[in-house]
Amino acid sequence: MIDRTVQPKLEAIKSLDYTHPVETKLKNGTPVYHINAGSQEVLKIEFIFKAGHYVQPKKLVSLLTNKMLSLGTASYSAYEIAEQIDTYGAYLDSHIDKDHASVSLYCLNKHLKKLLPVFHEIICKPRFSETEFKTLINKTKQEHSINLEKVKYLAREHFFTALYSTNHPYGLKLEFDDFDKISLEDISEFYQNYYSLINCKIIISGKFDPEINSLLDDYFNGTESFKTIPEKHFDLISPKEYKIKIKKEGALQSAIRIGKPLFKRNHPDYMQLSILNTVLGGYFGSRLMSNIREDKGYTYGIGSSIISYFHSSFFSISTEVGSEYTLAAIEEIYNELKRIREELISGSELHLVKNYLTGQIIRSLDGPFALSDRAKMIIKHGLPFDYFKKYVQEINSISPQKLIEMANTYLEKDMLIELIVGA
Repeated sequence: MIDRTVQPKLEAIKSLDYTHPVETKLKNGTPVYHINAGSQEVLKIEFIFKAGHYVQPKKLVSLLTNKMLSLGTASYSAYEIAEQIDTYGAYLDSHIDKDHASVSLYCLNKHLKKLLPVFHEIICKPRFSETEFKTLINKTKQEHSINLEKVKYLAREHFFTALYSTNHPYGLKLEFDDFDKISLEDISEFYQNYYSLINCKIIISGKFDPEINSLLDDYFNGTESFKTIPEKHFDLISPKEYKIKIKKEGALQSAIRIGKPLFKRNHPDYMQLSILNTVLGGYFGSRLMSNIREDKGYTYGIGSSIISYFHSSFFSISTEVGSEYTLAAIEEIYNELKRIREELISGSELHLVKNYLTGQIIRSLDGPFALSDRAKMIIKHGLPFDYFKKYVQEINSISPQKLIEMANTYLEKDMLIELIVGA
């Protein structure tokens, strides 16, 4: 019997073991990654395409194509699709980012055969209706109009442009006339070019029959209607401006962004820099939060992050503060950056951060759908499946000396772009 009066012994997490995807292929060659885990009779099927902003011929095309997939197919209207999904207690999700687009189906195992005909048509036989297209354009334009009143949204748009320039897909900023330049033909052509099963990877997660590939082969078995498009490549351009102020009349807050472009996720310094980022602003007890929120009270929240795409990543400190605190908040941000470059991190603080990070990694691998999300990141970035095992090893072995070296290599003040949006 366990003695409940005795506190369990606390031990640091020194190693990590988790379920890796098993790779197979459909008969047409489409890669399928199986994560057979969990105890509930549920599963998730996710189709991932290289159909993000990076390859779109015009702004908005990738976003609108992804959204329109579920707005009508050869056999089902948008209403009938929603009704089928709701009837069987399923959930349909879609996502678009700088590099990839995805469509996912969550359902009970026993309903998969009933839902696959609908899901198949969403992926392979969308009907791009002019009516649905105009409705979606108007809705998206209205959302953009509302967002332009928010300093947070403006800062995000202008910060990407500052990082990558308007000549790179990562740096494109949406303008109102972009909505008038796009047609239904653009959507249809983009779909034909990039939503091919030969441009796709499939992840299946949950508790499922290992023979599920046979079922998928019955529906997703062709590539003849698609053509292969050559890979696109855009050179990364160094930032041209490092101090940017965008006026927003009547704004009660200022949005602050400070950061810089970085290397890809497979760079040898990436893991070490991400640990340093956690100390600086990557969790609620971080230095930026402790100083600028807890001590000074300038903001409700502030943090730093490293955001990764396939061709690049970037470091960012972000916050929104009352307009009267803008300069004071920026000064304190630079004070914390100076401190992390000049002072060794104490053993106790580093111990806390190590425990936090290893705990977060374990939490992010808990359950089949969480494992699927981690596998998706690994597959999209072309990383080895033992990536998180190596990350835990890096966390446990890193020293204060190595972190201060990272800070002086990558976080010098003169390297950083400073963007302010506000009154």
